[in-house]
Order: sequence, then C-alpha cells, then structure tokens
Amino acid sequence: MEVDRISILPDRVANQIAAGEVVERPASVVKELMENAVDAGSRSITVNYRDGGKTLIQVADDGCGMSETDARMAFERHATSKIRALEDIYHLASFGFRGEALPSIASIAEVELRTRMHDQDLGTQIIIHGGRFLSQEPVQTPFGTQFLIKNLFYNTPARRNFLKETSTESKRIRDEFLRVALCNPDISFSLYDNDVPIANLPATHLRQRIVSAIGGKKIAQNLLEVSVDTSLVRIEGFVGQPTYAKKNNSEQYLYVNGRYFRSNYLRKAILQAYEKLIAPETQPSYFLYLTIDPERIDVNVHPQKTEVKFEDESAIWQFINAAVRETLGKQGVVPLMDFDMDRSIDIPVYRDTGNFRIPDPDYRPDFNPFNEEAASSSRTYHEFESVSHGSKQSAPQYWERLYEIPTEKIIDPHSSHSSPDGFDEFDSSVKEFIEGEDEPVQNRLEWDGENTAHRDFVSFGERYCAVRTENGLVLIDLRRAREQVLYEQYLRMMHNGSSASQQLLFPEHIDLSNEEAAALKEILPELEAAGFEATIEENHAVVSGIPGTLAAGSLEKTIHELTNTFLETGKLPVRQQQERMAAIMARNGACGITGEEGIRQTLNELSECDNCNYTPNGKPISICITDEELHRRFNP
Repeated sequence: MEVDRISILPDRVANQIAAGEVVERPASVVKELMENAVDAGSRSITVNYRDGGKTLIQVADDGCGMSETDARMAFERHATSKIRALEDIYHLASFGFRGEALPSIASIAEVELRTRMHDQDLGTQIIIHGGRFLSQEPVQTPFGTQFLIKNLFYNTPARRNFLKETSTESKRIRDEFLRVALCNPDISFSLYDNDVPIANLPATHLRQRIVSAIGGKKIAQNLLEVSVDTSLVRIEGFVGQPTYAKKNNSEQYLYVNGRYFRSNYLRKAILQAYEKLIAPETQPSYFLYLTIDPERIDVNVHPQKTEVKFEDESAIWQFINAAVRETLGKQGVVPLMDFDMDRSIDIPVYRDTGNFRIPDPDYRPDFNPFNEEAASSSRTYHEFESVSHGSKQSAPQYWERLYEIPTEKIIDPHSSHSSPDGFDEFDSSVKEFIEGEDEPVQNRLEWDGENTAHRDFVSFGERYCAVRTENGLVLIDLRRAREQVLYEQYLRMMHNGSSASQQLLFPEHIDLSNEEAAALKEILPELEAAGFEATIEENHAVVSGIPGTLAAGSLEKTIHELTNTFLETGKLPVRQQQERMAAIMARNGACGITGEEGIRQTLNELSECDNCNYTPNGKPISICITDEELHRRFNP
C-alpha cells in the first residue's frame, strides 16, 4: 500500500521559512540531492558528474524511494516531507525542510527522476525540462532514487557564463561531497568525475572516514580525539597535532546535529587554543561535531543553511576552546593546570654554617672616566683584563671571544698586515648596516657594459656579496638572485615545453590527500614541462624525475605547496598559472651559493634576467648605494 509522504506546506508555514535563493552552481545541486538522499535513509549514495557538473550530475541512492504521487509532488514549491507545522522548524532532525530545492533545480535544467519504493515492483519516471512537466510513466528501476540533471542553466545562458573553469567547479563539487560524507560515516559514498572513480568511502566509524576521505598516512598519525559532554552541548571529533598545521584551511569542519556550518566566531575558539603552538601563517586541522538541543539553535537563517544561530553562543565558545585545549594538554602540547595539587612550597630552614662568602667586587680604584689621556691609552684597545681569570688578552683575541669569530677576520687598524684597500674579508655576523636618513637609498641594480665574468666582488658567507658598478656599491642577496634566475628558467621551460629532467635513483613516494591528488592531475602537464616525471595513484604520487635545479630534499614540500596553492586559487589563465608554479619551484630550489665560481655564475645569470631587482614575490634582490650617497654619509 502506497503511503504519500510529501505535501505542500500551508502559506502560514511557508511564509516563515527563509526565502531560498536560486541554484548558484553545480555544487549547489550536488549538495541538495545528497542531503535528500541522506534524509531518505540511504545506506549507499553514488555521485557522478561530467564537465564540472555543467553537462551532467547524477545522484543515486538506495533510500526509501517515492510513490508516484510523491514523485510528482516533489517538484511543487514548498512541497516537503520534513515538516508539517510551524513548530517543526524548531525541532529539525533532517537536512532539508524548505521544499524549494527540486523546483529550483528543475527550472534551470533537464531533470529525469527514477524512483521505486522497497515494497513496489515498478517505479516511476518523471521528466521535466526547464520547469515544464513533460511526462510521468512506470519504469523498471532499482529501489531507491536516481536523479539525472542535464545541461544545467541551458535556458539561462547568462548564468551559465558566470560559471568558473571546469576544474574549479569540480573542486566545489568535491568539497560538498566531503562535507556530507564526513558527517555520515555509517553511509557508503562513491564519487565519479566523468565516469572515473575518484573516491570510494565504505561505511565505517568516524576516524576511519576522516582518514579515508582526506587521504594520506600523515593525518592518521596526527588526529587527536576530542570528547566532552556537558549539560548544554556534547563535543566529539578530532583535532590535528600542532606539527600537522597547514598553510590553508581546507581541513576545517564544524557540524551541529549532523549539519555542516560555518562560524568565524566559534572558529576563533579553536584557533585560540592553538595560539603560540603553530606558526602564524598556518592553520590547524579539526573535525568537530556538536550535539545540542534543536530548540537552542536556529538553522532557518540563510538559504544555503550553512549559518546557524546559537542561543548560548558565548558558552558554546568556552566549551569548544576548553575541549580543544584539554585534548592538546593530554598530549603534552599544552600544560594543564592541576587545581588539586598541593600549593605549599617547601622552604628550607636557614642554618648559619659559614660555608659561603660574599664575592669580592672587581673594580679599578684609579680609573677616572674624565681623564682623556688614560681613556686613550693603548690599554683601552691592545689589552683587556679578563674578569674571570685575571689574564690579559690582545684586542683581536678579545673580539674573537666576544663574537666567536676567527681571529684572522678581524682587522687591526694598527697592524701593518692590513690589505692595501684597508679591509679584509669579514663575517656578516659582525656587519652593521648604516641607518639611512630621510632620502631613500637607490634600490635598482643596473649592470654597466663591463663583462660581469671579470667583475670583482667580495662575498659575505653564503648569502651576500658586494659588487662595484658604475652606479656605486651594490649589495646582492645571492639566494634571492638564484631564486629569480630559476624563476625565469622555469617560466621559459614551461612556455617552450622543453626541459631537462634529473632521474632519481629511487622513485620517491609522496602521500597526498584526495584533494591534492586531484589538484596534481590538473597541473601535471605544466610540471612535466618544467622537468618533473610523476605518476599519480589513489592517494600518493610516484616521482621518478625532477628538474635538475631542484634540491631532492625539497621535493615533497614543493609538491604539497604546488597542489595546495592550486586548491586555493583554482584554475587560472595559463600564463598566470605558470608564473605561480615557477615562483614556488624557484623558492624551494634556491639555496646558498658557495665558491667563487658559483657566485660569479649566479651574477652572470642574474645580469641576463629580464628582472634582476626583485624576486617573484616582490622582495628586493639588491641594494645599490651610489657614490653620492656614500660621500654624503661620510661628509654630513
């Protein structure tokens, strides 16, 4: 016997519901259909999309299905099985309740619905194009529900033109897929991109679902369990170790009563718990699930239902902050205060044993600071009295002990062994920068016509060198110079499609999350043009070749930075995409320059760069101090 579940809400109830907004993008469709499948009691949900969801979105489940009447009624505005009266809005136990999703989707796409209830032999098929009902007829179909959404926005070309690149829309679909999958570990989920499987999540417990959905071995080793139960809220889930903090917030999920939501206010409660434990530019990972009385929250705030209003928001903030701090404290990351410990301090009793003496003050009774002759005596420079040992040391020995630098690098102005120019090589640790005045120092390097291969320079360690040019004295950051040289080399290789690859003796396996693996597939052609040789498997990449200029030790960091940057920005125009990738590889490939020949080669390559003054991220490579500037400083 068929039981009709869907009915149209009375006007009094429909008017109290936050007005729904139109479907913005394919990910909106995936979100609504997946939530409906969960509400239908499904144990298995499959999602497939093509061209970023623009040409096809297919969602199939094994839920309760719909009767013929319910299937037809589901496309009416404010038709829902989730609520019946106004009071039901404040006791929601389902994702959907407005009855607006299917009518909105049907109005801007070609929709085909196939559904069958468990106790029926035949199901029903409904076809609607652009909001116009075409047909309904019996059909042989598995129990559950299947939605096929074709040619999204085909009748609203202006809105279709606002869609992003296929890769960007695909990423948004994957984001929505993960949000639903992470709060329903007891349901199996499958995701296909252009009929190619990219995620298969069997039913399991929460921890395994997080590891399977996010992917990679690292997250499994860095999850810390959170479990706090109070009279107001129960907080469960996991947070990441501080050492696992990432440069983006892609692994931050908050749920309340099984519903994903965003809250900058509550997010700060978590970030504050990590304060001083992670670098300022990094973000912690967290997967927190709140369970609270439905009457104490309002989800009827925003049409997308990602904003939730809490009746006791300040108290919730305190509970979340305390729960995360307690979890970190149990791991020895944050010291916990034990209020039950004995506060008394054991102070020893004083006993006059005579085993101590007052230290003798070390001073010179004949010292007179106003005696200029004494102040300028040779003792002030050539001899220093050691306070600890009472011995005498020469000036170079004294400075060597004070700065811990080699004696031969100290210049004695009274020595006859000084160089003709009045200075020898010195260490950068004792170099002081001359503070400038109001006038800015020239900050552009312009090579003159002299061949740089024969140019004289003075190096300061592995990082800096000084060069004399027609413009004046130029101080160069060799690491940044190398970064700019590599940047332009990588750009040329990606543009020309020709590169030199260095084969690794043993291929390196790099663990990736599902998101990172998908991102790496998108940027792999550009990476291959720059000299990478890699294959991508389910949750890791196998790299067998790298650019000859990239340090092997920085390979994993480079790959993660490239993929995470792509996930943050999405698909960019080709030239802009290549520039960002080249900048990341150059930054990780640049290192200290050693040896006279290496420095000279770097200077030669820098002189041939299109831009020899700034790195790709705008940091100065050189500082040029003109002759006029030097003269002005020495002759104020």
